[in-house]
Amino acid sequence: MALNPVLLAAMSDVSPADSGLASGLVNTAFMMGGALGLAVLASFAAAESASLQAAGAELRVALNGGYRVAFLLGAACAAAAGAYGWLVIRARMPEASPEEGAHPLAE
Repeated sequence: MALNPVLLAAMSDVSPADSGLASGLVNTAFMMGGALGLAVLASFAAAESASLQAAGAELRVALNGGYRVAFLLGAACAAAAGAYGWLVIRARMPEASPEEGAHPLAE
């Protein structure tokens, strides 16, 4: 869901001569971020599953608990990234003066 808006935001401030390089960097960052994020979440899920199974939970319950932790951590990271993006985008938006924001036909 975030690929196109982030790619558009990243490419909006780049000169046409550097657009290929910027696009490649953004796409590489997405691929590496996704792979690293998946590895981290899978590690947390496996650790929690092993911990629950060592505590005596059956395999099905332990796996459910491990994936629950991974999904909660992923949701928390996504919410934090969304809040950070919203704050950064709002901070970068210029304030429109009443004269600039007036509709041309309103006069």
